[in-house]
Amino acid sequence: QVQLVESGGGLVQPGGSLRLSCAASGSIFSLNAMGWYRQAPGKQRELVAHISSGGSTKYADSVKGRFTISRDNAKITVYLQMNSLKPEDTAVYYCTIGRHLDNGYDPKNWGQGTQVTVSS
Repeated sequence: QVQLVESGGGLVQPGGSLRLSCAASGSIFSLNAMGWYRQAPGKQRELVAHISSGGSTKYADSVKGRFTISRDNAKITVYLQMNSLKPEDTAVYYCTIGRHLDNGYDPKNWGQGTQVTVSS
């Protein structure tokens, strides 16, 4: 069984920054990638960013240049640094762990989600 514990969400003004963290534990031996999804009210879930065990990253076009995903393999922890936040970034953010694919990312386990609200 895999556990994912997220932290770092909250309320921030437009233009501000937040850093999300997610620590994984349990049976993760074959899972070599981690990522973040988000879902805003009334919208489909969106892959925000993912990172392989080797550090390869990919971002949604909507967050490129503003968000940075990173990981600490020793701690099995993934981070999402979010800068220049916009109201449209408001969503529940979900941490995932899964498999890096040649053409994408396959999430296998999900965290409980953390709310990010960007509002003045």
